Amino acid sequence: MSEQVVIIGAGVIGITTALELQRRGHSVLVLDRDGVASQTSAGNAGAFAFPEVEPLATPGIMRKAPKWLLDPLGPLSIPPSYAPKIAPWMYRFWRASRPSRYADLLDAQARLMQVSSSALERLIPAVEGEAMMQRDGQMQLYESEAEFRISLPAWDQRRAHGIEFELLETREAIAEKQPSLSPRFTHAGFTPNWMNTIDPKTWVQHLAKAFSDRQGRIETRGVRALTPLENGTRITLEDGTLDAAKVIVAAGAWSHHLAQTLGDHIPLETERGYNTTLPPGAFDLRMHLTFSGHGFVASRINGGVRIGGAVELGGLSLPPNFKRAETLLNKAAQFMPGLNTQGGTQWMGFRPSLPDSIPVIGPSPNAPDVIYAFGHGHLGLTQSAGTAELVGALLDGTQPPISMNPYSATRF
Repeated sequence: MSEQVVIIGAGVIGITTALELQRRGHSVLVLDRDGVASQTSAGNAGAFAFPEVEPLATPGIMRKAPKWLLDPLGPLSIPPSYAPKIAPWMYRFWRASRPSRYADLLDAQARLMQVSSSALERLIPAVEGEAMMQRDGQMQLYESEAEFRISLPAWDQRRAHGIEFELLETREAIAEKQPSLSPRFTHAGFTPNWMNTIDPKTWVQHLAKAFSDRQGRIETRGVRALTPLENGTRITLEDGTLDAAKVIVAAGAWSHHLAQTLGDHIPLETERGYNTTLPPGAFDLRMHLTFSGHGFVASRINGGVRIGGAVELGGLSLPPNFKRAETLLNKAAQFMPGLNTQGGTQWMGFRPSLPDSIPVIGPSPNAPDVIYAFGHGHLGLTQSAGTAELVGALLDGTQPPISMNPYSATRF
């Protein structure tokens, strides 16, 4: 074999995994057609959202979906031309939201969050990364007591999983933590242990430099297909072939295309997320804010403010609809009076999402020398360090700290 381990994908999952495998003594090559942090890892909200243990497919969500889908600029949208293609995924999503399935998914998500939180705290000092962290907490905002009461079961679930939080039931309590918000927000939940990076792209580049400085290799090369060999895997590149003892597929929203070349059909879809990043001075933002009823967030990025979120299930090929970013920014201006909306930069990225909100982490059913690590949806940055340690355990044949059954590619 010309390579011991090849990782396909230089986003946060791939680069963090490369560092972990390197730490374990493996010779690692990372391949990416566009380079380090060139896709979703470049422009997300920068949040390590460990308290967010609730899967997207919650019981009752399908009753809300029709109302959302009628609004093309609402929190959840499916372009009409894409609806027939995504129908099988939506059916699986509905099945995942049933109460009998939801409890298991919640447990799997919470366990992965616990592993990932501990792994990140090991990773930060190992790469001298504390200066790139913002440990300011997060506030989830509600516009009425009724909306707040509906959220309480989710807070109870967080409590059951040991997540620290404080519920705020007055405008004054909210203003004490984050001044200058609209008085429309009457209730909130504050999670003090929430953490953000100053910039997700810079964080991944920092990790990539640490990997390279330790003799790791990153090459800008596109991958077209994978073929199992008697021992190892042949990688078909845009400019030739490469054989590897082990392959890790961490190519984000494009991962299922590679899985298909092995005969694995994994129902990965693309949540297209939009945001606008405003320059420093746009608003005195003290922490990460989540506008619960509107599906978007505000976060601090390099001293500026990033307004983004919502879900557009539209695949990889449709052109961006930046009216969605404009809608979010206009709402933010209402919710954060005094927000200077001038001078912003718009962005759209592809979140790789599976219908049950749980990533695939484990071997290919058809190629045991290929390990999948994709499908993290909104939580790729959050779960990157934990995923890396789990992949390392699988690769070395050691016992992972949690059962890997919920993350298996055979579950679909």
